[in-house]
Amino acid sequence: MRKKSSTPNRGFRVADQIQRDLTTLIARELKDPRVGMVTIQAVEVTPDYAHAKVFFSVLVGDPVECETALNQAAGFLRNGLFKKLMIHTVPTLHFQFDRTTERAADMNALIAKAVSSRATDDEG
Repeated sequence: MRKKSSTPNRGFRVADQIQRDLTTLIARELKDPRVGMVTIQAVEVTPDYAHAKVFFSVLVGDPVECETALNQAAGFLRNGLFKKLMIHTVPTLHFQFDRTTERAADMNALIAKAVSSRATDDEG
């Protein structure tokens, strides 16, 4: 039988705090030109808090270069989290580009195209 956590939803709260702190750290502390306007979309923390997947999107810049730069700066960002978070283990950060917003924009374009072609079919 698995031991119940003493604080419910702790993993979600830790992930949420990491997301907020990373947003601040990347905006204020990270000086890498490859990292453009980054939005942290989500953070998934493993149950043992050893690793965290950080999903991000980029408004301006190359997502591949940005992902490389963020993963190279992961140690620096983790060190910044050590100073902000009040937990025993700060997870190792793994950055992944999140294509969800890209896919959503593509789907919206397809829906708009279908609606407009249907409107022209109905007129004729």
